[in-house]
Amino acid sequence: MSAVELRNLAKNYGRKTVLRDVSLTVAPGDFTVIFGQPVSGKSVLVRLLTGLETPDAGQVLLRGVDVTKAPAGARNIGYVPQSFALYPHFTVRANISYPLDLAKTPKAQIEPAVQRVAGLLGIQDLLDRKPDQLSGGQKQRVAIARGLIKQTDIYVLDDPLVGLDFKLRERLIEDLRRTQQLLGVTFIYTTSDAVESMMLASQIGVLHAGEIVEVGAPVQIYDEPQRVETMRYVGFPQANFLTGTLTAHGDGARLETPILRTPVAGGLGNGEVAVGIRPEHVRLGGNLDAGYLTTTARVLLREDLGGEEIIYLDAAGALLATVIRSDDHDRQRVEIDQTVTIGVRPQDMVIFADGRRVGRAG
Repeated sequence: MSAVELRNLAKNYGRKTVLRDVSLTVAPGDFTVIFGQPVSGKSVLVRLLTGLETPDAGQVLLRGVDVTKAPAGARNIGYVPQSFALYPHFTVRANISYPLDLAKTPKAQIEPAVQRVAGLLGIQDLLDRKPDQLSGGQKQRVAIARGLIKQTDIYVLDDPLVGLDFKLRERLIEDLRRTQQLLGVTFIYTTSDAVESMMLASQIGVLHAGEIVEVGAPVQIYDEPQRVETMRYVGFPQANFLTGTLTAHGDGARLETPILRTPVAGGLGNGEVAVGIRPEHVRLGGNLDAGYLTTTARVLLREDLGGEEIIYLDAAGALLATVIRSDDHDRQRVEIDQTVTIGVRPQDMVIFADGRRVGRAG
């Protein structure tokens, strides 16, 4: 039995369709991330799941039971909202225990529950402080603890790390992953951050323009994306894209882009296509063997991230990014405005027609 099942959900506001035919199955104990760009419909989906709104069509099933029309209080879901919104006049302890106080939980049960979630998130020493005595990361941990204090097996976290700096998010990502594993519960987590998605999820559902366009394990949808939106947005830096044309040629076809051209196997069709290339598959100069298609590009920008460097390039008007690891001893050191040779293997060029994957060039 699934922990959560969404069946063909749709939601409209007047003439505006926000969600259409959304289906997703979440197994017990999964950490499922719903990834989507801003205004893709994530927050509305959370509201339908938690019972704050009802769908115009479709069903929400929790633990195998149809709860589509059940009120929020009857769904037994823990909820961590996007904004931590702590009560400034309450202590951390009182902020965390508030959902239990509201539910009139016996006092003898409240303090052990507070200690349990405070221990999970490492905030036991903050319980007697007020929110104005906390850092941003500490406030976020308190908000997460308040959402997790409810004794249940399903938790919904609505983009809880938004607005925090990268290093702080890294620490909280590890806290969340460890907490979910220790509790052995189901997490449904929404975010517009590709790094969070890849680091946290056991499965990712890609939400685009109100539709779940692809679902899969992080490695699966990164290595073998089936939709152009998945390849474009899931990954950091984002994938490079070239416009191209496929033309039947003999027993195969020929792929033409503004900077790279190659014969491809037949059966991929004819017409205009989009060609996706991950940044790590764009190689700079050096030892490029005969398996690489090559062209030249001008260096626009260098972004040093410590363990790796992102190089942004202009190849005859096509803007590309490549990633160079600091431990790559064959890496070529480049300067702004330098002209360099770049290479891409055909097998690393993913071809999409009408938004759907049709194959690889190699």
